[in-house]
Amino acid sequence: MKLDRIDIKILHELQKNGRITNVELAELVHLSPSPCLMRVKKLQQEGYIEGYSAQINLAKLGQTLTVFTEITLKNHRQIDFARFLAAVEKVDQIIECHLVSGGYDYLLKFVTAGIGEYQTIMERLTDLDIGIDKYFSFVVLKSPIVKAHLPLTSLFPV
Repeated sequence: MKLDRIDIKILHELQKNGRITNVELAELVHLSPSPCLMRVKKLQQEGYIEGYSAQINLAKLGQTLTVFTEITLKNHRQIDFARFLAAVEKVDQIIECHLVSGGYDYLLKFVTAGIGEYQTIMERLTDLDIGIDKYFSFVVLKSPIVKAHLPLTSLFPV
């Protein structure tokens, strides 16, 4: 499926407000409601829209700790990467995992109840013998900018 400027606009608006009505969305993208709904359904079917969710204000729920962790593996065979990924994808507190270029292999983002929980998770991961050579932890003190949406209209001009 080749996306056009209207599809990009639809995606842009839906990521800003997933609860928008079809009529409101149609107005914003300059379509009538029926064709707009057909496009949204097509975008869902083709996998451009993976789902809808609520953005939770963690600070309202209680205190948490966010930690970015650089992981370097001992070996770099395909099986080593697969073994590592199989273990970390089971850890609920790891909310992002990125294979990166540079001085280490993976960048993980943890959200935990506190430093004790983070330390327990890291000790468990290193004890599992999943190939971790070393890791460095970066505790987030403050997050002045966190965006929940992608700059679609800049990446794919409409």
